Amino acid sequence: MANLVIASNTKAMKKLDKTIKDKVWSFIEKLSADDTAAGLHIEPLNGAVDPRVRTGRVDLNFRAILFKIDDKLGDDPTYIYMGTWPHDEANKLAERSRLRVNPINGVLEGIIGELDGEDDRKKRTVVPDPRGELDRRIREEPKPYLGERFSLADLTERLGLDAELAQRALAASSEDVLVDIAANAVGWQGSALLDLATGLHIDTIREKHGFTDTPADDDLDEDEKILKALEQPASKMQFTFVEDDDELRRIIEGGDFAAWRTFLHPEQRKYVEQDFNGPFRLSGGAGTGKTVVAIHRARRLAKANPDARIVLTTYNRTLAADLKSALKTLDPDVVLAERLGEPGVYVSGIDALGNAVLNRPGDMGDAGENVLGYRGVERTHNRTNSDKVWRDVAQTVGSGLDPKLATPGFLENEYVAVVLANRTTTLEQYAKVPRPGRGVRLSRPQRIAVWKIVEAFRRQERVDGSLSFPEVLALAAEHLRLQAEPGDGYLADHVLVDEAQDLHASHWALLRALVADGRNDLFIAEDSHQRIYGQPVVLSRFGIKIVGRARRLTLNYRTTAQNLHFAVSILSGADYRDLEEGEESTEEYRSARLGPNPRLVECTSPADELDKVADLVKAWIADGVDKSTIAVLTRGQNDRSQFVRALGERDVDARALDNNPAASGHVQVLTMHRSKGMEFSRVILAGVDSTHVPSGATLRSVPEEEQAEAMLRERSLLYVAASRARDELVVTWSGKRSELLGQAS
Repeated sequence: MANLVIASNTKAMKKLDKTIKDKVWSFIEKLSADDTAAGLHIEPLNGAVDPRVRTGRVDLNFRAILFKIDDKLGDDPTYIYMGTWPHDEANKLAERSRLRVNPINGVLEGIIGELDGEDDRKKRTVVPDPRGELDRRIREEPKPYLGERFSLADLTERLGLDAELAQRALAASSEDVLVDIAANAVGWQGSALLDLATGLHIDTIREKHGFTDTPADDDLDEDEKILKALEQPASKMQFTFVEDDDELRRIIEGGDFAAWRTFLHPEQRKYVEQDFNGPFRLSGGAGTGKTVVAIHRARRLAKANPDARIVLTTYNRTLAADLKSALKTLDPDVVLAERLGEPGVYVSGIDALGNAVLNRPGDMGDAGENVLGYRGVERTHNRTNSDKVWRDVAQTVGSGLDPKLATPGFLENEYVAVVLANRTTTLEQYAKVPRPGRGVRLSRPQRIAVWKIVEAFRRQERVDGSLSFPEVLALAAEHLRLQAEPGDGYLADHVLVDEAQDLHASHWALLRALVADGRNDLFIAEDSHQRIYGQPVVLSRFGIKIVGRARRLTLNYRTTAQNLHFAVSILSGADYRDLEEGEESTEEYRSARLGPNPRLVECTSPADELDKVADLVKAWIADGVDKSTIAVLTRGQNDRSQFVRALGERDVDARALDNNPAASGHVQVLTMHRSKGMEFSRVILAGVDSTHVPSGATLRSVPEEEQAEAMLRERSLLYVAASRARDELVVTWSGKRSELLGQAS
């Protein structure tokens, strides 16, 4: 047997086709089982700069480069697989490759082809030589971007950057040039350069990457130092131990040996592995990996205690299905609980979570009386059409409420955020209850008028035998709270919440009631810039006290730097607040990838826009882009249907994406709301004109005092849509372009 470590980010290695990939799998599987097997041909190289380097036969034409680390105690050796190359190239690279522990920060580094044969100087050939255009830009724009803040010693002797890479970074004339250099660097070095580009202090960068200030123990030999260095968080950006054959196959079949499911940034890994003495909030922009952290953390908690009852939840059932799929992809052996309260990970949309609580045995009388004012609450599956009922009762009840307030939108928000949140059952209670966060101030006569409509709404529900989704959640939360008071316990040991910014008051009441306040109770992933539903909430009002247990991710893994800049520009000038009422900023957001600038396409008419969108999609398909990775996003469902028809008429096979999973072999057409939590290679934001974005109908439906908040949601929606694109982003419109595009060009 042999221990196996897989290296990622070996950029010198060309992507392997499936035939070679299968052979690599077979080679490594045999290596893991018996490294002495004759067919592997694991061989040292004469004259190699590192005596640990080995090559192994994948087939007659390809060889793997490995490092062999022997255990001092005579246990099984550890092999670090660095990649596979054509036979002759592999041998030449292996001769000049080495494994070392960075003396400054203790990180393990695998360097492929360290010596440049032309001038015999040290050079990291795992980094594609980006000279040419990049060097021309450095030469022609000599004014340094970092030079005024940092010296070469800062970057090499405090961070541990390679000297040549540090020199090139110091010579960079702008943030864009520095990002270019970072994008071509490997592992922690590229990440550290991106942090420098955003102005972070070196000490902060060291802390984020988990660098050690303690030198390696001199009593350890070199192999032992290497094995020790593998435990460093930043080492795990490039190396990971493979625990079993199934995990190994998933890594190999991932194609680039850097699948998110295996390799985490040190900062992400910290939030996966760290224990917290109470609720923890992780924020970050679109594509920064909040969901990835939540999934890894759910798995970590499940492995640490197989008896733990873990709830993993999010805004709706579609996103919950994505979470469940990703969790099973990460670890097919993870135990998924079938029912709430059982050991394992219970994955559910949060409304379904409320239903699951309500459907459990037990008397709901006390909860019904406390929340709705009567004991005879039925466990009905009939859900209220709230929009229709609010409209009907507002028109039929002579409340005297101002028509601008007697709208379904205002009444529903008031009902959820104030009435249900405070378990209000009488006019006397409602007349006195605080209304923090509500944009519209209500006089006593106005409160009396609102309460008349609330009473009529509840009467109509009893006639219909229905409950609204927020009522189900509020009843479930109160039922759990009442159960916990006499010490009957809670239904969960750990609760993890994704897309938390879109949850309303009843959601938070339920989440707090699911788990006792304590160690690792609530893990909350949110981005206030992506809040596209409801009103803002403050966690402390629901007994969820973060008290300093909050951190923010800033490195975007999905979107290119160009697309990220465009998406963030949509938020410019707006005031966003997080779930603790703190100011939300985008200042440190940066991307690890580069790509083309977004294209803004003005069209002469709606018909011209349909033609141009179809032509763009056809061009991508002709270039070999998988149809299912192309998405057209619209503001509303009617526009979505129009584009599906129009693309079909122009010989583009497109499908509308609603609650159904994305279909392979078709271009995806969906609303901006539906795109939440998704990503695509190419994205077209269609119909981004002044009529559709922001939505005039949506803004007209809210009172004047809530217009600013509604506009924030519209801005956030466009930001969400723009940040779905991994590689290319195109924005189209006809008529007057949307004001939310600002000065973008």
